Amino acid sequence: VQLQAYGGGMVQAGDSLRLSCVASGLTGSNYNMGWFRRAPGEEREFVAAIKWTGSDTNYADSVKGRFTISRDNAKNTVYLQMNSLKPEDAAVYYCVADPDFSGSWYSYEYHYWGHGTQVTVFS
Repeated sequence: VQLQAYGGGMVQAGDSLRLSCVASGLTGSNYNMGWFRRAPGEEREFVAAIKWTGSDTNYADSVKGRFTISRDNAKNTVYLQMNSLKPEDAAVYYCVADPDFSGSWYSYEYHYWGHGTQVTVFS
C-alpha cells in the first residue's frame, strides 16, 4: 500500500486549502482512510476519517465545521477540504488507510501511512 499526499502550502489565516491523497495497492479489503497531523513539538493528532463506503465520517472537535473529508473510490483518492484555516492548524498532514475489519475506525490505529504534506498558516 502506498499513499501519496499533496496539496499543502502556505496560506493566511482564514484561507482554504484542499489536500489530496492517492492510494495504490488497496486490494482485497475495504479500506477506511483519513488524515492525521503533527505540529512541531506536539503529539500526533487525529484530524478526520471516512469509511470505505464514504457514508460515514469522523472529525476531531478542533476541525468540525471547518474541514470536510471526502473520497472518490474510482480514483482511489481521499480529500481534505480545509476552510477557515487557523495558525493552530499548521502542521504536517499525513494520509492514512486501514482495512475496515481492523477496527481502526474506533481505535484510531492505522497501519498505512503516507509521507506528509506541510501546511503553514500565517496569522
